[in-house]
Amino acid sequence: MSAIMIAVILGVILVVAALVIGLMTVLRRRRLQQRFGPEYDRLAGQRDSKLKADSELAGRERRVHGLDIQPLTDSARAGYAVRWAGIQEQFVDAPADAVASSQVLIAAVMSERGYPAEGHEQVLADLSVGHASVLDRYRAAEEISRSAAAGTASTEDLRVAMIDYRALFRDLVGETADAGSPDAGPGRDSRADDAAAPGAGGAQPAGTPPDMNADDRVTDEPDLLPSRSTEGELAR
Repeated sequence: MSAIMIAVILGVILVVAALVIGLMTVLRRRRLQQRFGPEYDRLAGQRDSKLKADSELAGRERRVHGLDIQPLTDSARAGYAVRWAGIQEQFVDAPADAVASSQVLIAAVMSERGYPAEGHEQVLADLSVGHASVLDRYRAAEEISRSAAAGTASTEDLRVAMIDYRALFRDLVGETADAGSPDAGPGRDSRADDAAAPGAGGAQPAGTPPDMNADDRVTDEPDLLPSRSTEGELAR
């Protein structure tokens, strides 16, 4: 075989290999974009590189696959739902305390499911693998919690924080065993879901704190907590 023929064959092999690698990169990126959604775009912008985002998000998946993340038992899920209902009622008289309690409750759910507490950024990275669709809302709620601790959060800010904390709470608590696995994609919860759910856009009747049926506490609770304009009526 002549040297020219060998060179041609090697050239073809290199081109085919490059095409295969390129296709694999495209497919992996598409999968990561579908799984992580806005978190992919945020990280790619933060790292100023899609390749770096691909590598980091794939690393997050490998880490979470190695963790013992488990769904809650039915009894644990019901217990947390009752605790959330109590926190939601607490909001009427003590909104800042209710927001702080929501933060603590979410941490408890994460711990019981097997998420390690290894620093705030690591917690966010771990959550992004199975809960990417609500992660920005969790970040927003955490920011308001910091403002509340500094005494600069309004009642409306606190109300928004509760709604955003609840998005992650519902995603963590309401999952099935399959949805709770590391292979599960992001949950579907969003503010649009909140707006479309029963009770959205209207105040609760006077004298009635936000409530729900025992069987519906996680999935069908009213989606707007009392705003500043309705707190007086709810407290009476």
